[in-house]
Amino acid sequence: MRYYPIFLDLLGKPCIVIGGGQVAQTKVEGLLAVDAKVTVVSPTLTERLASLREQNLIRHEQRDYVSGDLEGYTLAFVGTDDRSVNATVTAEGRARGIWVNAVDDPPNCDFIMPAIVRRGDITVAISTGGASPALARKLREELEAYFTDEYVGLLELVSEIRQELRQRNESVPAEAWNAALTPDLRDLIAEGKRQEAKELLLAGLLIPSEETA
Repeated sequence: MRYYPIFLDLLGKPCIVIGGGQVAQTKVEGLLAVDAKVTVVSPTLTERLASLREQNLIRHEQRDYVSGDLEGYTLAFVGTDDRSVNATVTAEGRARGIWVNAVDDPPNCDFIMPAIVRRGDITVAISTGGASPALARKLREELEAYFTDEYVGLLELVSEIRQELRQRNESVPAEAWNAALTPDLRDLIAEGKRQEAKELLLAGLLIPSEETA
């Protein structure tokens, strides 16, 4: 396995995107979704990117990339179809210790972007190591159908119970959680029976609910 899977905390981190087309727009929207601070360098922008600029959600340098543009940034994305630009940006990034992703140009990438499935705070990343983006997309579509909204409700319930257990100084082993997280919980959440789901989960963890404690 060449690539090491990792989730980065980019909250408030400065990131730069070279390019202003649809590919660059996708990268910008992904960065904004995790509250990164985004600068776009491009002579032109899509309507969506122009709208983001007008809302002061991104900073825009209306010109072509020039050497030195990466200074001070955490990550760089190149969303152009010019391989020479990709190579130049990647060379600068490596000289400065800044990771660069050049879209659809693996030799000029320090990291690659996986196919992503998001449901609330649940994030699933799929990668084929660059061997087949089409298969990665297919797997993403199948997982999107699998991870329904009930999983969001289940995560919220599990998080709530974990916080309550911490307040009560109670510890539950991982094996007990694995055994207690049954499909019945998702069914109850789908039916709007959240309290019943909570009681079932607590029972599975062998912990009395506050109502019966």
